[in-house]
Amino acid sequence: MKKILLVLAALAALVCCKNNVKDADSEYAVDMIKKGETIPAFSLKDRSDVLRTQADFAGKYVVYDFWASWCPDCRADMPTMKELYAKYGDKVTFVGISFDTDPEKLDSYVAENGVEWLQLSDFVAKKESKVGDDFRVKWIPSMYLVDPDGKVMLGTVMVDKLRLALEAL
Repeated sequence: MKKILLVLAALAALVCCKNNVKDADSEYAVDMIKKGETIPAFSLKDRSDVLRTQADFAGKYVVYDFWASWCPDCRADMPTMKELYAKYGDKVTFVGISFDTDPEKLDSYVAENGVEWLQLSDFVAKKESKVGDDFRVKWIPSMYLVDPDGKVMLGTVMVDKLRLALEAL
């Protein structure tokens, strides 16, 4: 009888805690570009000093991942982002937009961690970044999944929501 009561108490605590878990998007993604809206124009250089714009990705599904190598949450999501790139990189273009201010630190992190997708940056702090403002990035990591017409399919700060959206393509 004691075992049954303990199991029931544990299940009740689990259900209670699960219902109290906050969806991070409800706090950190409320101002992001909404589903169906067109992404803003941008121009940033890649690590080869080539200027890239949103037009370079027209006609493709694109994941825009706003992040920084110094960001603990970004680092925690990186293994999952690498898995998603490995699984979907043949049909979805992945673009990292870094808020690193030091090119050497970004290059070092990317090399040491096997980040293979395109990285763009203007090497200014997030609070000074025009592209960050234009994409309404208030928190990092922030991710957008964009359709071939440049319309937002998903804006989130949660890599698991990105995974679900990619699975649905």
